[in-house]
Amino acid sequence: MKQGTMNILFFVLKTKLLKNGEAPILMRVTINGQYEEARIQRSVPLKYWNATKGCSNGKNRASIELNNFIAELNTKALETYKRLILEQAFITPKLILQCVFGKNEDLRTVLRTMKEEIAAMEKVVNIDYAPVTINRYKNVLKKLPQAIPSFYQKEDITFYELSPEFIKAFDIYLKTDAQLCRNTVVRYMKCFKRITNMALAKEWMRKDPFYGYKMAQDETDPVFLTYNELQIIMNKDFEIPRLALVRDIFVFACWTGLAFADVFTLSPENLEQDNNGDWWIRKGRVKLEHRRKDSSISNIPLLPVPLAILKKYENNPICIKNNKCLPVLSNQKMNSYLKEIADLCNVKKNLTTHAARHLNSSYSLKTRNLQRLST
Repeated sequence: MKQGTMNILFFVLKTKLLKNGEAPILMRVTINGQYEEARIQRSVPLKYWNATKGCSNGKNRASIELNNFIAELNTKALETYKRLILEQAFITPKLILQCVFGKNEDLRTVLRTMKEEIAAMEKVVNIDYAPVTINRYKNVLKKLPQAIPSFYQKEDITFYELSPEFIKAFDIYLKTDAQLCRNTVVRYMKCFKRITNMALAKEWMRKDPFYGYKMAQDETDPVFLTYNELQIIMNKDFEIPRLALVRDIFVFACWTGLAFADVFTLSPENLEQDNNGDWWIRKGRVKLEHRRKDSSISNIPLLPVPLAILKKYENNPICIKNNKCLPVLSNQKMNSYLKEIADLCNVKKNLTTHAARHLNSSYSLKTRNLQRLST
């Protein structure tokens, strides 16, 4: 089989400079007038680039390492070309680049792989992954392009280049430049580690860059209400309807222990009456249902206070239209209005919908509810 000659050219993209001001370098392979090109994941200041020789004119260490890398790529491409000729294979520019940068596939880089994984996760959102989980991966993807160039001096890296030193540097970047708390950093790192574990399993890398990295989270101090504080909120007369509504929903969550998502999705079908005439909430947790966990059904007794709140809103037009038990506002609005309620009730705590699930251990309503489950 007659094969044409192969030409190799290294050039830079002058019109697409990186954030650090350097130009990305591309490798172009041409055979019989057809060509393919790919970024070599290296960059160079334009003042150092020699377009004629296809290398850097710089004398510093970075320029020497770059020229050595370009020479290695050039040698590998020529050797691949000779081997394929001996094998009488049909040689194309794309095949040469695939052999140079990977095993019959595109070069596996960290950022591009994360984008692909996030796209795959979005296809099964609310089935295998909750939206908040996907957003966490997206946040990691937003932070990495800031940390990689400062550590590696290029826009993206292969999995083989990941090292424990970069993991440590990324951890410091998240705590300092990104100003994230320790627990958020740990959650981000767990997402990143899942990607590297996948790369290890698929042999895109040989060593675990997270080896020796500790992911211990700090203990949190959740905001909780005392029974007296809850009574003040319950007995407060609000003239503004939206505050009265938010107060009722908050109190309902306090007495039932339901999370915001479970109160929001509570429907009349979730209410059941037992043989003694008492009403119960029988409902699976939204969080566990999204994860397809078994035994996610909760049986919660409706004590007089939450039962009275349900009766109050059973004929509400919004509830009837949406087949819901309560006309719950968005979580953002709820939290905003709860701050007004705290001010009006002189409660010096940061009230949120999540705080409804915490009560003083000396008078825990949820404990009383759980005790009634066994009766």
